[in-house]
Amino acid sequence: MDPLDFLEPKELLVFFRRHKTELSCLENPNTFLNQLRDHNLIPEDRYKKMIRMKSKNNMKQALYDVLDWLEREKAQHITVFWMCVFKEPIMSIYPNLRILRNSLLDGSFQFGPQLPEKVEKRDTEKGKRNGLSEDEEDGETEANAVKTKQRRSSLPEEEQASTSAPSTPSQRTKRRKIIFSSPLKKGEKNDIWNWPMWRLQLPVTCGNVKGMLNRNKLAKGEKCIEHNKQRFTPGEFQRFAGKESYRNWKLSIRCRDTPLGKLIQEGHLKSGKFQRGRQKAKKLLFQSDNSATAVSEEENEDGDEECSSDQGNQTASASKESSTEITDEEGEKDKQTEQQPEDSHDSRKTFSVTCGTLTGTLHKLRFASGTCGKCIRTEVSWMTPMEFMEAASCQKDSSWRIDIKCEGRPLSDLTEAKILKIHSLLCNCPKCAPEPQDLENQKNDDECFVCKGEQEPLVVCDHCPRSFHQNCHLPCIEEAIVGDDSPWICTFCIYRRNRPYYYLDELKREDAMARRISQHMLECQYLLLHLCGADDEQIFAKSPSLHIPNYSTLIETPMWLGIIADNLQRQHYQTVGEFVSDILLIFSNCATYNRDNAEFLDKGSRLKKIFDIELKNAFNICE
Repeated sequence: MDPLDFLEPKELLVFFRRHKTELSCLENPNTFLNQLRDHNLIPEDRYKKMIRMKSKNNMKQALYDVLDWLEREKAQHITVFWMCVFKEPIMSIYPNLRILRNSLLDGSFQFGPQLPEKVEKRDTEKGKRNGLSEDEEDGETEANAVKTKQRRSSLPEEEQASTSAPSTPSQRTKRRKIIFSSPLKKGEKNDIWNWPMWRLQLPVTCGNVKGMLNRNKLAKGEKCIEHNKQRFTPGEFQRFAGKESYRNWKLSIRCRDTPLGKLIQEGHLKSGKFQRGRQKAKKLLFQSDNSATAVSEEENEDGDEECSSDQGNQTASASKESSTEITDEEGEKDKQTEQQPEDSHDSRKTFSVTCGTLTGTLHKLRFASGTCGKCIRTEVSWMTPMEFMEAASCQKDSSWRIDIKCEGRPLSDLTEAKILKIHSLLCNCPKCAPEPQDLENQKNDDECFVCKGEQEPLVVCDHCPRSFHQNCHLPCIEEAIVGDDSPWICTFCIYRRNRPYYYLDELKREDAMARRISQHMLECQYLLLHLCGADDEQIFAKSPSLHIPNYSTLIETPMWLGIIADNLQRQHYQTVGEFVSDILLIFSNCATYNRDNAEFLDKGSRLKKIFDIELKNAFNICE
């Protein structure tokens, strides 16, 4: 969250003028000057002259002169100046810069004393009264000074002393007082949600926890509250603050003691739909002994989140034998399902399929017919059922309904049960009669490979079927690539293309762990992305403390994939061993916390085996 996103250049320029002197007093400003030079904000001749200075006083004065020149000549680039000096490596060297950035972030710079207007030349009251121009006024002042000097020289010494004596208190001119005024305009309400500086975000609290609310994300129903570089939905933020008992985040989350529900009701904020937990009965695809399994499902509601059992990050969840009736309409559907079990449809969206030795995943929403709709996802591409069958057996005269198996049974069982509905020959939907753009879209996944979210924009790889959000991919995808039509290759494809040239000789584990991570960033990025993709349920993606209130009391050092990705992106790891150690900490924490929960213990063990195999392959580690 960058404060420069919601500040105007004029505000940044005023802020710069107020703090020029502080900036000129930086200790050892060589790095600061280097940064300005790298961004073309300082003339080359001045830079070379200043960098050779040894006197601290001369350096401070020269630095102030440069900043003063920057204000006069480069005012249009003031945003570039603050962006370059607010970089994390620069702020770590100069703590004063971090303090300045924080004052921009929390808006406190707006509440300082109102400064007088900048005056280039001093006005003379006498000149103003007589209506003289500046040149005439200066001439008259000089003439008066000569006359006064001559008159004083002709006076006795006693009179000269009395003339030069200071004036009495009653004759002294009163100084102007500094006016401390509110940033509000006259007649404007004292509500911060009406201030221009908060047009994009608002400071909010829930209990003792503070965060920043993004207005646009709230209107879209996305994760809109940021706290310590983590984003939450309102319901997650409420649970994180320990206020689940409210059962309604519109009452528990406040902006200046005003509930968000009131701001939404009055039209100051717009709220989208957020998810809350519900349960419905779901039937298995192939029933045996008339058994059915109940599973939980997430559905959208109007922002009121109900408390549900702990789920997701290394928590225990148990299957329930009966479902909760939500509405009368759903209750009628459930009764019909119980009366006619033979007509029940599987609610799953994906199915594991095989054809010979080839395996893939069939996506129900993409299916149209045997030749239309690329609905089967393999490791390398999306295929229609016919293309999948031909790739597996090279036979064009076979029947895809019979040769493609789902859980050991032919795919015709799904079509006969109307779980998969074959479109008619006259269908004109985008899957049966696709436009060129539709065909392009079918080549890649509809969701992010890492977080499994479908929110756009997604950046698609031109060499594999994967899609990524800009910030989910490692390394993060540059803004210029998002809106560009040029070919783009993901980390998976780059790694696998270069894999044959890595580590022809086997390494011992200790040697691999001791290597500098800067030289093996590609392998580490691949390992972490592979692990995130294998975590289908996103169990290890976020902080366990979000869903388990007592987790931090039982686990000394919580760890999750999201924070490892952030550390890797910020280059916090020095060796490969430090990176691997944090990943293994996730699995050891899982084993410690879930000793009595076989389900999540198995999930952690499965993911650890995947990581161990890929780690050995990536660095060619011998047993």
